[in-house]
Amino acid sequence: MAKANPLQEQLLKAGLVKKSKVAEVAREQNKARHAKAPAERNEIQVEAERARADKAERDRAIEAERKAQARAAELRAQARQIIQDRKVPRSGESEYRFTEGNTIRTLLINDDLRKKLSSGALVIARIDDRFELLPRAAADKVRERDPGMIVLDHGLEAGAQADAATSEDDAYYAQFKVPDDLIW
Repeated sequence: MAKANPLQEQLLKAGLVKKSKVAEVAREQNKARHAKAPAERNEIQVEAERARADKAERDRAIEAERKAQARAAELRAQARQIIQDRKVPRSGESEYRFTEGNTIRTLLINDDLRKKLSSGALVIARIDDRFELLPRAAADKVRERDPGMIVLDHGLEAGAQADAATSEDDAYYAQFKVPDDLIW
């Protein structure tokens, strides 16, 4: 049997403990000494694993956000390129006014471009501090990539207004005639 420590020997001599109890305690201490992982270490390992998992989750979230920002920047760049490549040259001396947010903007265009804008065949897109006219097909591609770049699109507005208008409103406004030469 293993040699008992001095305190255990004193307790045995004093008759405070039994020999079987001392042997049992010695076996438990020996098991604890030779065990693969004590209970405290196990808790520490669990905490470390939890911390690693939390860090990995944060890293994944940061990486996903970084990828989303890169994707958004790529789509904006594609939209800018489409606008630059497909813009319709403007000419004319007639002013065309439209609103952007709370600001009224003006473009100089000719009558042909005005008709195309009002019919929805052309769309106004913003690139940096300037506005460009785009054909409908190019505008749809830009809208897929960055809808905020499209400033004015009468083709979409006409469809939305037609859905919102009721027959009652149409009957009421039919009594007011709008002059053909009215230019806003």
